[in-house]
Amino acid sequence: MNLKLGIVGLPNVGKSTLFNALTKQSVPAENYPFCTIDPNVGIVAVADKRLFDIANIAKPARTTPAVIEFVDIAGLVKGAASGAGLGNKFLSHIKEVDAIVQVIRAFDNSNITHVENSVNPTRDIELINTELILKDMETVANRQAGIGSKAKFDKVLGALSEHLTELSKHLEEGKLAKDFPLPEDEDAAKERKGLFLITDKPVIFLVNATKDADMEPLKEILENQNYITMDIKTEYDLATMNEADRKMFMDELGLQETGLERLTRAAYDLLGLISYFTEGPEEVRAWTIEKGWKAPLAGTAIHTDFLKKFIACDVCYFQDYLDIGGWNNCKNVGKVRLEGKDYVVKDGDIVVFRHG
Repeated sequence: MNLKLGIVGLPNVGKSTLFNALTKQSVPAENYPFCTIDPNVGIVAVADKRLFDIANIAKPARTTPAVIEFVDIAGLVKGAASGAGLGNKFLSHIKEVDAIVQVIRAFDNSNITHVENSVNPTRDIELINTELILKDMETVANRQAGIGSKAKFDKVLGALSEHLTELSKHLEEGKLAKDFPLPEDEDAAKERKGLFLITDKPVIFLVNATKDADMEPLKEILENQNYITMDIKTEYDLATMNEADRKMFMDELGLQETGLERLTRAAYDLLGLISYFTEGPEEVRAWTIEKGWKAPLAGTAIHTDFLKKFIACDVCYFQDYLDIGGWNNCKNVGKVRLEGKDYVVKDGDIVVFRHG
């Protein structure tokens, strides 16, 4: 499975500059609203040192990391849900992502205009959430209209219709869809999930802040949220440097990892994702799965047939692989285990699947 993150925020908060820094692609990042006309999409390798440590021992023909797909969506403005600015066209793109990265501006710079004419991170978060909620209200209303009188004769649609009525009231109070429980009826719950409501999605708040930015106003609103702070301009500068200069600059700034690495880790933690590895002379590769997946399901990251045709799997922990010096050496000292269909794959496992 590949992770897909949507970058959203008001115009001129640093979204496109962040996208450029993450993907090292050149997309416009000019100082005016709606510079991003269509969502820019970038496929970015997950920076996982373990993968390349394994490859240094296995010496494969190729090394393939896991990837994240970043979608840079045009800046939202007040009234976007009803068509202001570039409106609904861009809100629809957010439905397709696994999680939202909401970029919040917390720096002052008179040379970079703010669409609301002042820097106020708390107001900006509330403004964006309001537009997302309004879009969800539209989606719920459309689904209700589509159900119509059929709800009277269909148990599932009846349960869904009742749920959507209450959900609509919840949204009208300015509350997020994810804070409203799913229907008890499993089929109705499945229908609700199928709406792909924007405010059902998990969010990482990325606060674009310089070193001297005042973070005090954000403490209360971000207290129980998933968030990271980042100087996006610095991240962009780092992304454009060669490896030697980047390392020297990061040492000077006291940075242990790049913004991409921190954002990746935050996204994996938020969504409950882990990585396992496969290794051999042809390829060393990282695979992304959900934490808690058993071996047959984890194998579907490679091929869907593994779920039905799984027999067993050989497993070695990556640190043992590194310490002992490769698969065969691990096997010789008993560090390769044979596991069955009930084995829960762990983060950092190196796995060889046996299948029919």
